[in-house]
Amino acid sequence: MLAALSQLIDRLPALDGQRYLGFSTAVLLAAVWVLSFDFVPILDHVNLAFHEAGHPAFGLFGNTMGWLGGTLGQFVFPIATTWHFARREQWFSAAACAIWFFENFRYVALYLGDARTQALPLVGGGEHDWAYLLGHWGLLEYDTRIAGALTFISWSGWLAVWGVVTWWWWRSRQRRTTELEAEQRERIIEQARQRERERRAKSRQ
Repeated sequence: MLAALSQLIDRLPALDGQRYLGFSTAVLLAAVWVLSFDFVPILDHVNLAFHEAGHPAFGLFGNTMGWLGGTLGQFVFPIATTWHFARREQWFSAAACAIWFFENFRYVALYLGDARTQALPLVGGGEHDWAYLLGHWGLLEYDTRIAGALTFISWSGWLAVWGVVTWWWWRSRQRRTTELEAEQRERIIEQARQRERERRAKSRQ
């Protein structure tokens, strides 16, 4: 897996330090923004819209899928957009969408961890998705533990995406250093050849 990822990164165009710094700053600010709220303005409103759309879409495949479909719906669009931008080699956009994908794990954790207490307001009222699902699966007492695992996955995913971009920048830097060293060697060799040609020319005079 790492070998395949390394080969992919080596095929990417060089990533300069300024663009890498901009991406890292954006990721840091986004993380601070997400950590500042339980329900993140704008972002989680978008997630909620896909959540609600997922219920009827996946409900076509049965009752349990209908209940689970809200959560699945949250992941469909981030996956689709990540794939869309990756196919077009728009790597920063793909990375941003991948981070959005992992942010959804945190959002799901917030909702799932509320299964027993049910303190969160529900859109349109009705039954709590995860109270039903975890109860159906006999896992209701583990709601907060599962939520903790999902939160860990979320932030680990953020770090993984940033780590891949960091690897891309580092490999780009290494390639550039190698290229500069090769160019310098070529210049030194050419200068030595030029001096040798001049020496021979003088010796013939």
